[in-house]
Amino acid sequence: MKFLIVGLGNIGEEYQGTRHNIGFDIVDSLAKEMDSNFDLDRHAFISDFKFKGRSFHLIKPTTFMNLSGKAVKYWLDKLKIPKDNLLVILDDVALPFGQIRIKHKGSDGGHNGLKDINQKLGTNQYPRLRFGIGNDYHSGDQVRYVLGNWTDAENALLDKPIQRSCEAVKSFGTIGITRTMNEFNQKIEQ
Repeated sequence: MKFLIVGLGNIGEEYQGTRHNIGFDIVDSLAKEMDSNFDLDRHAFISDFKFKGRSFHLIKPTTFMNLSGKAVKYWLDKLKIPKDNLLVILDDVALPFGQIRIKHKGSDGGHNGLKDINQKLGTNQYPRLRFGIGNDYHSGDQVRYVLGNWTDAENALLDKPIQRSCEAVKSFGTIGITRTMNEFNQKIEQ
């Protein structure tokens, strides 16, 4: 059983610590927990580890957020992983800060990374983990908010939902998406 776990984000120092890069932060945290390093390969940084007999392949696309589909399609094909074993991790302004929501499939919800993945794969029928970044911005300020850094207050609370997301990824690969959704799609206490 092989799984492709895709953390969405943008490469480059100027994007580190931004809300839009939470996908990168989650796979970084998981790789660190599993004592696995990322290496640059085609279209992505990739890290691999085994957990409970499953092979997890983590990628951070180097194609920038809006072209994430190129890396996702390449690695799904190269590793011969079915779309049901793909999990895309992304930020979501529609969810409160720190809340996670796992789904079997769904629309792109206006997220450019998902739009590109849907287009390159020709479907939206694949699992995703949405990480709530909140929507504390004024009309017209969404791009600046999403590409902005976490506040000090958010940073102080970030470890727990990132760790919860890592647990959800491992659960997805071991007990399946339905049971993982039942366990992790609940509001969390800050």
